[in-house]
Amino acid sequence: MKRSSGILMPIFSLPSPYGIGTLGKEAFNFIDFLAKAKQSYWQILPVGPTSYGDSPYQSPSTFAGNPYFIDLDLLEKDGLLTRGEIDSVDWGTRNDFVDYGILYNNRFPLLEKASDRCWEREPDKIRAFADSTPWLGDYALYMAVKRHFKMAAWLDWPDEDIRLRKHGALEKYRQMLEKDVRFYTFLQYVFYSQWEALKEYAHKNKIEIIGDIPIYVALDSADVWAEPQFFQLDEDNVPKEVSGVPPDYFSEEGQLWGNPLYDYKRMADDGFGWWIRRISGAAKLYDVLRIDHFRGLESYWSVPYGETTAKNGHWVKGPGMALISVLKGWFGNLKFIAEDLGYPTPEVAQLLADSGFPGMKVLEFAFDHREVSSHLPHTYSFNCICYTGTHDNTTLVGWKKEADPKDLVKAQKYLGLNKEEGFVRGMIRGGMASTANVFIAQIQDWLELDESARVNTPGKLGGNWTWRMQPGLLTEKLAKEISELTVLYGR
Repeated sequence: MKRSSGILMPIFSLPSPYGIGTLGKEAFNFIDFLAKAKQSYWQILPVGPTSYGDSPYQSPSTFAGNPYFIDLDLLEKDGLLTRGEIDSVDWGTRNDFVDYGILYNNRFPLLEKASDRCWEREPDKIRAFADSTPWLGDYALYMAVKRHFKMAAWLDWPDEDIRLRKHGALEKYRQMLEKDVRFYTFLQYVFYSQWEALKEYAHKNKIEIIGDIPIYVALDSADVWAEPQFFQLDEDNVPKEVSGVPPDYFSEEGQLWGNPLYDYKRMADDGFGWWIRRISGAAKLYDVLRIDHFRGLESYWSVPYGETTAKNGHWVKGPGMALISVLKGWFGNLKFIAEDLGYPTPEVAQLLADSGFPGMKVLEFAFDHREVSSHLPHTYSFNCICYTGTHDNTTLVGWKKEADPKDLVKAQKYLGLNKEEGFVRGMIRGGMASTANVFIAQIQDWLELDESARVNTPGKLGGNWTWRMQPGLLTEKLAKEISELTVLYGR
């Protein structure tokens, strides 16, 4: 990746009058802002549907797009909804917060009206999309059956035949739930239509999209239900062990993610076809793929199913270069970023070097007064991505409040921070001036927002993934300032 810079901004955080950011006008406006600011990248979070807990890292599909992101104004423009229908819905009163309960209850009935009209108007186009989208048949049926059983996880479906995908049951439910299958098919048809238009506009403005691919898929997902043979499940398709991480910087208890672990031997015997299909799907969405929890490809934390914390897990060797080599061979034109945060080991460092992928450096981790951190800019190789902070960090304003005062003194001395420039702008300058090939700042840091604008606190239940940017903050003045700094440091 050439020397350049970009901004991290989740889709759901964009302004909109409909309770959550979408793929409509404000997304196009954000691309315009990035272009004016001479940025090269828009980094986003995973765009899959969300479920219980609202985390984009626990989706019912690794391929599907989030129906919350479908823009309603574009549906009106396409003649699939009326202005009166859109305005009659209660979207809540706050424009700084995503209320997922309101979205869940109020958005889908509106989208079903659009679905009925679209199937009546252009059934051949929807079917052609479905026929060219191999994963969609399983996903649409999975969601229809899940809805039929009041959104219960597939492990808890009362009909064992459909839970275990017996052939007769698949056809039975496909016919019985035809209307819902059509609805979930429509949602992906329109999501991908809107996404492709947005991506094309980004490319016209010389903006590439960095997408985030979670290393694991959710247990309650079409992916595990449709292809259980590639996961560590018992004869009843119940997990044997699940994912997590041991205690670390983010959590004293560790993090019990609960995702089913891959059966890497079975995957390797299949030539890693599951991963090839997965990355092929992601490549249709993104220009650059950030592999979340890259260290799990070297060794992963395995926790017995049923444990209530991640403490009692153990390390197991991952597929390493066997998988990475296959992906590089298949996707020679796709760029990857390795999320290699956490406590590095020599083995993980070697895998990163062997892969050739750029790793990540985070300025909020750089100024520990007790030791020389590998996140200090003078330690960087060119082949890395420098961040002010990620979606798992607080904002720079929040970090200044929370950090050890001795760490702040170290940052001040190292970067030459001063009152005239300001703490946040000085930190951003430090990242811009670094030797890292790419520098990414959260939009919250350019806006100098406090800790209330934090996107996610790892290990904390509830209150995450809800921050929304207020309208009108992306000014011409801010774009000019970012542009000047970008040019000054050759990005």
